[in-house]
Amino acid sequence: MKSVPTLLPTAVLVGRANVGKSTLFNHLTETHKAMISKVAGTTRDRKEGAVAWRGRMFRLVDTGGLDFDRQQPFEEEIRRQTTIAMEMADVIVFVTDAKGGMLPQDLQIAKHLRRTKTPVLVVANKAEGRHAIGVTDAAWFKTGLEAPRPVSAVRGNGLGDLLDELFTRFDLLGRSAPDRTEDAAVPRIAFIGEPNVGKSSIINAILGEERFITSPIAHTTREPNDTLVEANGHRYIIVDTAGIRRKSSVERGVERSGVLQTLNLLKHVDIAVLVLDAGKELDHQEKKLAGLIEEAGVGCVIVVNKWDVVKEKGVSTENERKAYVFGHLPFLTFAPLLTTSAKFGQRIPKLFPLFDKIMEERSREITENALDKFLRQMIMRHKPARGKGVAHPTIFRLKQTGTHPPAFELVIKGSRTDVLHPSYLRFMENRLREKFGFQGTPIKLYVLPSRS
Repeated sequence: MKSVPTLLPTAVLVGRANVGKSTLFNHLTETHKAMISKVAGTTRDRKEGAVAWRGRMFRLVDTGGLDFDRQQPFEEEIRRQTTIAMEMADVIVFVTDAKGGMLPQDLQIAKHLRRTKTPVLVVANKAEGRHAIGVTDAAWFKTGLEAPRPVSAVRGNGLGDLLDELFTRFDLLGRSAPDRTEDAAVPRIAFIGEPNVGKSSIINAILGEERFITSPIAHTTREPNDTLVEANGHRYIIVDTAGIRRKSSVERGVERSGVLQTLNLLKHVDIAVLVLDAGKELDHQEKKLAGLIEEAGVGCVIVVNKWDVVKEKGVSTENERKAYVFGHLPFLTFAPLLTTSAKFGQRIPKLFPLFDKIMEERSREITENALDKFLRQMIMRHKPARGKGVAHPTIFRLKQTGTHPPAFELVIKGSRTDVLHPSYLRFMENRLREKFGFQGTPIKLYVLPSRS
């Protein structure tokens, strides 16, 4: 397993906290990957996104604020993550604040950047109105770097010129930006769960590096991050997310925004890995999160992490844990369950064959002939259960209508659908799985009347 170095040239945004790096990142990548807040230190891990300009592409990396303040939580780790990003960069974009002016922290960062051999572009963000003129003051030339370029990440002022200059620098470095994007068919895998269950640690074990900040402090990760990973010749986009706690426990502002991003993320991934803590019992919030995964129609793997903390494990311990989990999450019984230890890297590689299998199952199509034969066998085995009608309903047809997730229609005689008991749908879903598979993916089964 390894993270895949991009073929795209790379620019990295660096600067002190609250100069607008994340706003600039969002504007240039045309996404909302980077959370925006007035709270210093909101961005902790580095984030990556593709930027398209005049038919060409490059990779942009956002980093945490460099304030060199050892009193700030995770400050040392943020600096380390920023240093890693700068080492990968073809061009560094030093972001300053035109409104706040050149501060001692900026000069300290500039001193650090002067030591690097990587080209540095200086931008003065928030340069709206009179602040755009202010960047010509003498104070802005004390960095020992080139003169700042006034831009406004909010209004878009000066960004076109900045992009043109970046592509010029890439060309001079022999890093011509290609006119292609990453393969859209690469499956997106989101790791979700409550805080401190080990999501980031699992991803770090996958990558073989400390790609994400991990900490015993709950809610270290505040926003989704993604990384392209290669394993066994296949590629995957791995997404780390903010831990989701009970609604009453979620603080307003930054944390709540991170949770909303995680929930919205379920609409745009192929597989959700629900990470549970082997050392604790399932709670209401985890059950609710499992329901959201099933409702979103995404594939699912359940990972019981920290298996190393379980004491006195016997032959039946894993089966007992599976029975416990599925007893509390009966709507996810289609999901494979894997016990892991991110701390020791145990069974982490086994995730990727599961991802491959689930992607195959989510695209599975069953022929009409096979479904017709299956339906006749099921009706003979179990007559359709009566719902609100006076007689057993008649089922005319079972038809597959979609994939990702697999979707089926049961067409019944008459104009009402409530004549079929809901339990028969569960029976049909279970038998579909027995006959055709569909491991790791929900099945959508709808009832339609033959006439309306």
